[in-house]
Amino acid sequence: MPTNARFRTMLAAGTLAASLLVLPACSSSGSTKNSVNAVGAAVNATPTSSADRVKFAKTKFVANASLAAGAAYQWLYKPFKAGTFKSGAKGRTVALVKGGLAGAFTYNRLKAALNDAKGDPTLSKATDALSSSIESIKNLPSKIKGGSATDADFNQVQSVVDGVKKTASQNGLSVTDQVPSASQLTQMVTS
Repeated sequence: MPTNARFRTMLAAGTLAASLLVLPACSSSGSTKNSVNAVGAAVNATPTSSADRVKFAKTKFVANASLAAGAAYQWLYKPFKAGTFKSGAKGRTVALVKGGLAGAFTYNRLKAALNDAKGDPTLSKATDALSSSIESIKNLPSKIKGGSATDADFNQVQSVVDGVKKTASQNGLSVTDQVPSASQLTQMVTS
């Protein structure tokens, strides 16, 4: 038995073929412009099944959460544990800039993951808990850039990322740290 996607493709192809045969014969003006528009409408009329939307939501959730986890670990948690954010530390200025970008990137990707979770019936049950924890790190980028971030702020980010990973795991998904490039950090934050 063909899969849903294969069935939709076969249905669209059959509709297209029938339209190409029938529409010119039915057209009173003989214009091909009308038949092209009718064919386009027939091809676009096949809706996406709810099963495809759920699968896509889970995939996007995992991708966004993995990028957030990777950025948080690489440019927030590791420098924090190494003491690079402390006053007088070698490389502090660069770490603060990267940390600020990573904080904004992490928040951005976690918000995107939250929106993706709302598209899945199972994950959507956890969105209330995730929403409040993600909002708790909203001001972290400005704190890092200003040098006023505390140990509690960095531990909070790690706690939020761990909570997202736990939610994913409870729903049969695996979120692994995927470190974004520096260009991804700046592109995501500025777009």
